[in-house]
Amino acid sequence: MMNRLFPHPGLSLLLVAMWVVMVSDLTFGTIFLGMVFGVLVPIFTAPWWPERPPVRFGPAMLYVGIVVWDIVVANFQVAAIILFKPNHALRPAWLTIPLELKTAEAITVFAGTISLTPGTVSADLSACGNYLLVHALDAPDPEAEVAKVKKRYEARLVEIFR
Repeated sequence: MMNRLFPHPGLSLLLVAMWVVMVSDLTFGTIFLGMVFGVLVPIFTAPWWPERPPVRFGPAMLYVGIVVWDIVVANFQVAAIILFKPNHALRPAWLTIPLELKTAEAITVFAGTISLTPGTVSADLSACGNYLLVHALDAPDPEAEVAKVKKRYEARLVEIFR
């Protein structure tokens, strides 16, 4: 019964939280409507998620904290690059990141994380699904950037989506 009512409990909680944030009002009506969305949307979308991967929520919460911190830090870094670094000193680069992640959900979270972090954007996934193409605003050492992204984000996602 609980699996049918809450097929994706994490998504349900996220939908309620996002509804309250979007409405910017913490009242009973806002929370109730958020709960309605949090129950109905996962129920109606469950058929399109037949084999959802198991997610470990402890490491996932740590990952969210790390990503939020990195977004804040990257905003300041990009601002410094824009304000103080001359254009001829920029070293933009296309990075080809080999993927250890195999599920579509994990790859989507990885690509989204890269795009959310200022200074980088995920541009394409290879046809075989083994490489992610990323553009970096300033990457003097592309190999080091690839290693950093794999260690900071992908390794944690491998643990989360085990």
